[in-house]
Amino acid sequence: MKKSVYFLFSLSLLFTIPSFACTNYLVTKAASVDGSTMISYAVDSHIRYGELYWRPAGDWPEGSMITLYDRGTAKPLGQIPQPSHTYQVIGFMNEHQVAMGETTFDGRSELVDTTGIVDYGSLMFLALQRSKTAREAIQVIAELVEKYGYASSGESFSIADANEVWIMEIIGKGNRMVTDKKTKKLINADKGAVWVAIRIPDGYISAHANHARITNFKPDDGKTSISSKNFKLINTPDVEVIYAHDVISFAREKGYFTGKDSEFSFSDVYAPLEFSAARFCELRVWSMFNHVSSEMHKYYDYAAGAIENERMPLYIKPDRKLSVNDLMNFKRDYLQGTALDMSQDIGAGPFGLPYRWRPLTWKYEGKEYFNERVTATQQTGFSFIAQMRDWLPDHIGGIFWFGVDDAGSTVYMPFYCGIQSVPTCVAEGNGDILTYSETAAFWVFNRVAHFTYLFYNRVMPDLRQLQSELENQFIAEIPEVDRKALEIYKSDPDRAREHLTAYSGKTAESTVSRWRKLGEFLLVKYLDGNVKQEKDGEFLRNPWGYPQPPSFPGYPDAWKQKVIEQTGEKLLTPAKK
Repeated sequence: MKKSVYFLFSLSLLFTIPSFACTNYLVTKAASVDGSTMISYAVDSHIRYGELYWRPAGDWPEGSMITLYDRGTAKPLGQIPQPSHTYQVIGFMNEHQVAMGETTFDGRSELVDTTGIVDYGSLMFLALQRSKTAREAIQVIAELVEKYGYASSGESFSIADANEVWIMEIIGKGNRMVTDKKTKKLINADKGAVWVAIRIPDGYISAHANHARITNFKPDDGKTSISSKNFKLINTPDVEVIYAHDVISFAREKGYFTGKDSEFSFSDVYAPLEFSAARFCELRVWSMFNHVSSEMHKYYDYAAGAIENERMPLYIKPDRKLSVNDLMNFKRDYLQGTALDMSQDIGAGPFGLPYRWRPLTWKYEGKEYFNERVTATQQTGFSFIAQMRDWLPDHIGGIFWFGVDDAGSTVYMPFYCGIQSVPTCVAEGNGDILTYSETAAFWVFNRVAHFTYLFYNRVMPDLRQLQSELENQFIAEIPEVDRKALEIYKSDPDRAREHLTAYSGKTAESTVSRWRKLGEFLLVKYLDGNVKQEKDGEFLRNPWGYPQPPSFPGYPDAWKQKVIEQTGEKLLTPAKK
């Protein structure tokens, strides 16, 4: 029997992914500046390596099996049959412009099914390899967990194609072990999962960040809302809600819910809201919404932890239409401009660092405190903006804007979904989280980021200048790349894909090279806390070739004041007589 090995990442690391780990944005066609759909995903983890997954399309003989691995530990979970054909996947987008992202919300811990073999990571890759639309992906996920059991805690999925954007939330049903009458073996009577999927209305945007956000939804009416018993209607255009047929009845059986069906809230029942879910998770959603809606001030207290207040809506209509560049910038949010901006308190140090090293919560003299959990974070393995465009052939229409490491200091590089290979700098196996590689984008970007953290508000202007230059350059190039690829595609689709592969690869390798040079420049310019004199990237020398004297910026007055408050007159220079 032929078997395929399904590596979701290259290292077998025996850790679990922490909660509060990811942030996703969802943008519908009429809410984007160019009519594209977009979703974004930040993979925040202290063990996740930044590399670009690539799975070629495949034809599988009958009897072929695929091995599934837990995404948090790499532990083998089991095997399931391969379909006769699987689609190409790059990162988290397939060749039909179907894209996915996720955030973990945990939910009720007793609902984790330890007998299931399909975890959230496997669901994402399997759905992408087997679906031509977002709706098909939802059905694939639902059918896989029903047949093989769901092996993770609660998850929110962003699922989009070139026409629609959906959010799907899912949680297992726990372990209720009974003896099978035929085999006499113990089986899980509650195998599977409960879930709800909602289409984001065109012209609206949504977001999720490690807390379940779907509350009430319309029960099955066979028109706009259907349960899993009516999957035959899933492709009906008017259907905007799809849910597991037992999502409410199971909650009643468990004693989680006793009200009317119309009062049922998936989030409140399966992931009860608490302070940390609001402050660490919903606050990131609020911050993204706040960039594009003048109405979000009324939800600030809720997002900051006042959970008795009115919850934010699942989706909003933005005040303006959004671009790829907007989503890139939102990924770099650290609550700047709000009262919670960490660059403005003592923890930021003298150079305004808006990051805090883990753990997220900490204790002092018997009391527990916390650092803000913001969108831009140092432990991001990689992030992306998936852009899907229905006016182009799929291989050209889908662009996977990919960046490694911290979104605040990364560069999002364009990879067309029809490319035929991945460049070395982002390829799987080029280094890992425990193995440094000089040619890996992940390590090049990390080296620059770690230097930036030392003198943040001094160094970031230089970094942002190149970051903006490169991303704006790529965005400006795309129309011409599209035009040329489409021209070739009309007569030779394979050659068009070769063209896109060459462009994506050259762009990525050039970006990594430029970033390596940036790291060298920053080291020289800011060595030892001094600032070398330079103009347009060239360091200045005197007429005899000797370096011009550097400047010594020292510390800001606010920091000086804090030092004096703590040390008193210990450092005071005696007055001259």
